Amino acid sequence: MYRKTYALIDCDVIKSNIEKIRETYNDYKYYFGVVKANAYGHGIYVINAMIDAGINYLAVATLEEALNIRKLNKKISVIVLEPIDASNAKVAALNNITITIDDVENFKDILNQKVKLKFHMKIDTGMNRFGLKKSEDADYIYKNSNNILVLEGIFTQLYSGFGEELKKEENRFLEITKNIDLSKVPIVHLDRSLTLEQHERFSFANGVRLGIIMYGFPKRVYQPSLKRRIYNFVLRKKTTSEESVLKLNTAFKFYTTVMETKSVLPGEVVGYGGMYDSKENSKIAILPYGFADFTFIKPTNVYIKNRKYKIITNYMDITSVIVDDSVKSGDMVEIFGDIIKIREAAEEAGVNVYKLLCSVTTRVPRVYKYQNKEVEVNYLGGLDEKI
Repeated sequence: MYRKTYALIDCDVIKSNIEKIRETYNDYKYYFGVVKANAYGHGIYVINAMIDAGINYLAVATLEEALNIRKLNKKISVIVLEPIDASNAKVAALNNITITIDDVENFKDILNQKVKLKFHMKIDTGMNRFGLKKSEDADYIYKNSNNILVLEGIFTQLYSGFGEELKKEENRFLEITKNIDLSKVPIVHLDRSLTLEQHERFSFANGVRLGIIMYGFPKRVYQPSLKRRIYNFVLRKKTTSEESVLKLNTAFKFYTTVMETKSVLPGEVVGYGGMYDSKENSKIAILPYGFADFTFIKPTNVYIKNRKYKIITNYMDITSVIVDDSVKSGDMVEIFGDIIKIREAAEEAGVNVYKLLCSVTTRVPRVYKYQNKEVEVNYLGGLDEKI
């Protein structure tokens, strides 16, 4: 790397997290590793560690993402979770990519392409995003799938994960699929990272989709919504919170270095339009990263030599912080990682961890640690190296 601004991704941690999850929730046959959005910002070079840990199916959001997976691994099963246009069915078939179908007309159009494809039927249980809402539509697709357009799975995206809402979703799923013998469907998957821990496995499901949990973020605390807490109060029901039983670690650390230091006199300003007005003799450090590298640059502090320093300006490529005389050019800077935890950085930015991780752009090289080896990958330069 040239700028010394990079994300350090510990694949051994991801592997360990998955092994703990599988050991704790060991009654599934299919463990989907969700690697959409460049593996939640970690980069898709994490997939080999995931597969080593027991992930036997990968899931992405788009066909483009699935094709990127195929550059690294030709064999692992990959599903595109969003529906694709029928005109792209041949591309999916040529690359052995499983697709999602959630619409009868789309099903007919893909059927007419006469290409051999596996698909999963998606059911809408209340999210109102993608998915079938009528049993007759599910029946039609089920009965008209064949050995060319092969129904491999049925799934939904749970919007809740506990209590009465979860039961309603389960009932909707069973109602829409009531004429389908789910025991004859190879893969049935409903749960995801943040619902996995909330209840026992559905008896008719044999798959689970692991997303943010693999990267070290299990259920933090179950805190019912304000509406639910008021409802419980009125009915004098007990409102509970619950910690995750999983003890997982995060794999993503974000570093840069001090590019230069500069003295600023009282009355001088720093940045475009005088973003910062110096009231006293100050020393600033110039850091080689900006909002083109880290969209949610709002967090107000970084750590240098285990000490906290305040951000005063940020631009597309550069960030400035107020420092003291102990800080020198070339010192390592933690944006988040060991000291500033990812959840803490997300809270400071006013976003969730998904948004924070995905906001570290592909302009930032990823350095992957795995099995006593480190590999740097520059995503803007293509996917040419392998771990």
